[in-house]
Amino acid sequence: MVRLDDAVPARLKTHGTTFEVLVDPDGALALKRGDSVNLEDILAVEDVFENASRGDRSPEEDLQKAFGTTDPLSIAPIIIKKGEISLTADQRKRFLENKRRQVIEVIARNAINPQTKTPHPPGRIDQAMTEARVNIDPTKSTDELVKIVMKAIRPLIPIRFEEVEVAVKVPPEFAPKAYGEISAFGRLTREAWQNNGAWIGVVQIPAGMQTEFYDLVNRLTKGEAETKLLKH
Repeated sequence: MVRLDDAVPARLKTHGTTFEVLVDPDGALALKRGDSVNLEDILAVEDVFENASRGDRSPEEDLQKAFGTTDPLSIAPIIIKKGEISLTADQRKRFLENKRRQVIEVIARNAINPQTKTPHPPGRIDQAMTEARVNIDPTKSTDELVKIVMKAIRPLIPIRFEEVEVAVKVPPEFAPKAYGEISAFGRLTREAWQNNGAWIGVVQIPAGMQTEFYDLVNRLTKGEAETKLLKH
């Protein structure tokens, strides 16, 4: 369940009565879009209210009349899908800022500058979004927003999604413990153990995550591993 402090009311007026449930706004919007959502994960409490801010629960006879049931888990999806997600100005601002940050993080981790083959810093992506006057639509998923943002900022900065392959050779003294984390970082496309106990692997990763990958390899091998960016 979502914390009460993070929940907002979803509100539906029907049969002359207002019904409210307290929900996680992101999860509620996902359910409203038709995404698969675990209802119990997005509800703050399993209750239906006349006025959630006062804690006034809806009478059972009103629930039965409007929904044909008094079960909150059956009623909540109806309220969410047919009603409105109510955000205060501060909540909406915070929600949109979080959405924007999520979009920037996805792009920064998966995209590169094709001219230099290096990732764009999150700040540069943020600046390009501002210059392109990108508006974050809270009803859209992060994946949808990423596509919209990429289309908007391509005229401003050279950027594209790309994966790279990095070959790694781990010395025998580090290989038994290091190879698992290294291979799990991305998609392991090739690997081999050498006679002296060294491990060699080729890992496919999002191009924007190269720095994180090299940091991981260096940490696990105390800087003793060899790495090589493979060209296609």
